[in-house]
Amino acid sequence: MMNATIQTNLARLQIVKQKVLAALRKGENYELKTELNSEYKERRKEAVRRVIANMTVGKDVSGLFTDVLKNMHTDDLEIKKLIYLYLINYAKTQPDLVILAVNTFVKDSEDTNPLIRALAIRTMGCLHVQEVLDHLCDPLRKCLKDPSPYVRKTAVMCVAKVYDLSPAIAEENGFVEDVRRALSDANPMVISNAVTVLTEINEMAPGQNIWRLDSKTVPTLLAAINECVEWGQIAILEALAEYTPTTEKEAESICERLLPRLQHANGSVVLTTVRLLLKYEKYVHRADLLSQFSKKMVPPLITLLSSEPEIQYIALRNINIILQRHPKMLSKEIRVFFCKYNDPIYVKYEKLDVLVRICSERNTEPLLNELKEYAREVDVDFVRRAIQAIGRLAIRYESSADKAVKVLIELLQLKVNSVVQDVVVVLRDVFRRYPQNFADVVPTLCEHIDYVNEPDAKAALIWILGEYSEHISNIGNLLTTSIESFLEEEDEGVQLALVNSAVKFFLKRPQQGQALVLKALQTATEKCANPDVRDRAYIYWRLLSADPNSARAVALVEMPPVELESASLSAPLLEELIAELGSVASVLQKPAKLFVYKKTDKAGVPRDSEMANAGFDSAEGGAMSAGDNNTTGGIDTSNEGEPELLISF
Repeated sequence: MMNATIQTNLARLQIVKQKVLAALRKGENYELKTELNSEYKERRKEAVRRVIANMTVGKDVSGLFTDVLKNMHTDDLEIKKLIYLYLINYAKTQPDLVILAVNTFVKDSEDTNPLIRALAIRTMGCLHVQEVLDHLCDPLRKCLKDPSPYVRKTAVMCVAKVYDLSPAIAEENGFVEDVRRALSDANPMVISNAVTVLTEINEMAPGQNIWRLDSKTVPTLLAAINECVEWGQIAILEALAEYTPTTEKEAESICERLLPRLQHANGSVVLTTVRLLLKYEKYVHRADLLSQFSKKMVPPLITLLSSEPEIQYIALRNINIILQRHPKMLSKEIRVFFCKYNDPIYVKYEKLDVLVRICSERNTEPLLNELKEYAREVDVDFVRRAIQAIGRLAIRYESSADKAVKVLIELLQLKVNSVVQDVVVVLRDVFRRYPQNFADVVPTLCEHIDYVNEPDAKAALIWILGEYSEHISNIGNLLTTSIESFLEEEDEGVQLALVNSAVKFFLKRPQQGQALVLKALQTATEKCANPDVRDRAYIYWRLLSADPNSARAVALVEMPPVELESASLSAPLLEELIAELGSVASVLQKPAKLFVYKKTDKAGVPRDSEMANAGFDSAEGGAMSAGDNNTTGGIDTSNEGEPELLISF
């Protein structure tokens, strides 16, 4: 009975609470309504500010639509801006009431103040309501020919909004043609906005070829670009990047006139200019000019690395792409890419990739010394990448292999658990690359066998034991200890490596290895649950029983030297990304078509076949498998773990 009473009281309290909140809300809107209709200008102004503040935080103030509209007739520019902002926000939910404001918009578009004229025409375009469109045409036509460049540039941008809402009306009223004529305007702001609008209209109407840049318009754009703001410069540069020069002389002239853009403070302007220069390279055949362009690109790219970490990351991702076209461009600037103590980890990762890419035989020694310091850091992932970079340098340059192995042995002797695992895996790859060069290092490696506890490292070390068993005095004890824990190993790669190494040891030293190989094969065939391991052991057993020479030919065959797979992008993908340099595509290193969808496209995750056709298989690299069990190599250059991005406009 008491519980029922409590529940009844709680229900009543909830109802009262809801009524109170509704009254408060009603009271606030009622108060604003009263203030908006006040006879005092300052009170009306304060009320409009409160309405916009409530709208900004998500409160519903659409019920005050007509009261807000009454305050449009004012000379106060601040109030007019706030009311226009309110109209834009609620235009789609109150399209019938927006018509009431049309006369004010038309009147404002003829105001003596160019700021008010521009504000009116901009707001009418942003309303995006079909009912307003018919009333917008005449004011827009006048504003496109307005004496004020500020009004003209605003009107030009409005044409794109009209075309988006109704292409037919934009064409019938000649707005698109007016924008084309705006390309010859005397004001550079108008020209840059016209370029932006025509580019957007081309994207809205694919295949219709609304506008194509020609050789007559290019000089105008090149003259305007020097006086544009940075975003206008980017728009013009992107338009020029899509242009195909008619002659080699024209391509040379365009490139030379755009070289000063490389000195701009805005990183996007710099990267877009670099993109244009890289694209125009195929139209310029003079070697001295190409060399000059390449040298001019270096300082601005280096300057970007002194920016904020986020800008550094974007610059490094783009530099990675540029270096695949010009590998030697930054080879003399290797010290610029050395990691700083306060660099974010994502910047350090990119710097490591660039360092390995630009390194040459002449500067491997300072880089190896630097990588040795990185391998002493506390971040485990960064240390792993540094050790893998050392291995890549050793495999790439034979002259640096001795120095690299010495560095790896020094790191091994630190006896840091994570470092030992990575060093062992990388040494396995180096030994496969130079099988006869580093046999004297194997005994030192065996001294650290107790520190090896990860599956990949265990498999790598056991492979080394089998491969160099003739150089290890206590090889029998080491393998015996490992085989005794055979069944405790959960990793298939370790078990396969043990079987392989036991067979190799027996074939190289039959008297000492007979008991060991028998024990290994018996354990693998009788007690191991893994079918692959059992099959491998049965094959070896039968080969050894039937024809030892055949077993020797199989187990002791000379393996091909390990080679680094190319970490470079495929040629088609590289050209596609260079054409999108400075954009999100270059940061993700994926073509924009895989994650940007236009309104005419169906948004969705791209099919695997599209990803494969884009060339991602060749972009993922790493060391080749180094070991009899075909496990993944220790040198990882893949882009695994990059986030997927889907953008839909």
